[in-house]
Amino acid sequence: MYDLARQMLFKLSAETSHDLSLDLIGAGGRLGINRLLTKAPARLPTTVMGLQFANPVGLAAGLDKNGAAIDGFAQLGFGFVEIGTVTPRPQPGNPQPRLFRLPQATAIINRMGFNNLGVDHLVERVKAARYEGVLGINIGKNFDTPVGRAQDDYLLCLEKVYAHASYVTVNVSSPNTPGLRSLQFGDSLKALLDALATRREALALASGRRVPLAIKIAPDMTDEETAQVASALIATGMDAVIATNTTLSREGVQGLPHGDEAGGLSGAPVREKSTHTVRVLAAELKGALPIIAAGGITEGRHAAEKIEAGASLVQIYSGFIYRGPALIREAVDAIAAMPVGARVGF
Repeated sequence: MYDLARQMLFKLSAETSHDLSLDLIGAGGRLGINRLLTKAPARLPTTVMGLQFANPVGLAAGLDKNGAAIDGFAQLGFGFVEIGTVTPRPQPGNPQPRLFRLPQATAIINRMGFNNLGVDHLVERVKAARYEGVLGINIGKNFDTPVGRAQDDYLLCLEKVYAHASYVTVNVSSPNTPGLRSLQFGDSLKALLDALATRREALALASGRRVPLAIKIAPDMTDEETAQVASALIATGMDAVIATNTTLSREGVQGLPHGDEAGGLSGAPVREKSTHTVRVLAAELKGALPIIAAGGITEGRHAAEKIEAGASLVQIYSGFIYRGPALIREAVDAIAAMPVGARVGF
């Protein structure tokens, strides 16, 4: 059924089919019928960050920026759902066209630019959802907020989503917001994480509930830079790291239609870079905090590969576009079939 739907959707522009798919998944969730259209994955309960996940395969941020289809995605079998990236104020994002399929490479290039309806709208959508599983909310800064004041945007978003999130992801690695990736390095990263940790502790004290903080990083850093990030995450008391966001590399898509478009590349071509980053992080973190792996999972065995590399959870986005709900089941089955000793991230 999904193969037929994909053939029809792929006749439309990438962004039009994205919006239509989101509407349909959201409507199916509101009607409670999505679970009837696909076979549920096997249960594989996993505890990470003190949270209980129904299975370790989640939806990556970016597909549902505004929380429009939380129930719909949950009913397709995801073990957790991450929405966003959301910013303090609504913003339109970059001019269209800004989303491109590269089916020959099972890849996508996007330069969306954090298009979203703002944090207040997202919170209202979360309140309206019936989903009771693990919900991550991914936060960022507005494009016109100077990098020197980025902290203000992250802290405001953290305060607004805190009561509604199972965990909060801090996105400092999108390539489509000018200057954002500079926040991954050195004193800028340390200052941001310290500020978030301090505000989180105040919110936890006031609410009696400590919400885990995860940091999403890029795959384009050197091993030394990745190791420095790992040290900063430990030093500031972060709870998880998501590896990785999209890449600026064009390896694997050279010469393909749309292969030279500006933006972040996701899908199959980023798989090895992402898995390498997971391995470097695992070696540096030594279990101090869990890794959530994202990037290039287009087959179930790729999810098992991420777990073997040191991840505790995985997320999919581009693979879901190309494979549909069957990829969720396939990934859960591949992880469940691993020898217990090979699940180094569990």
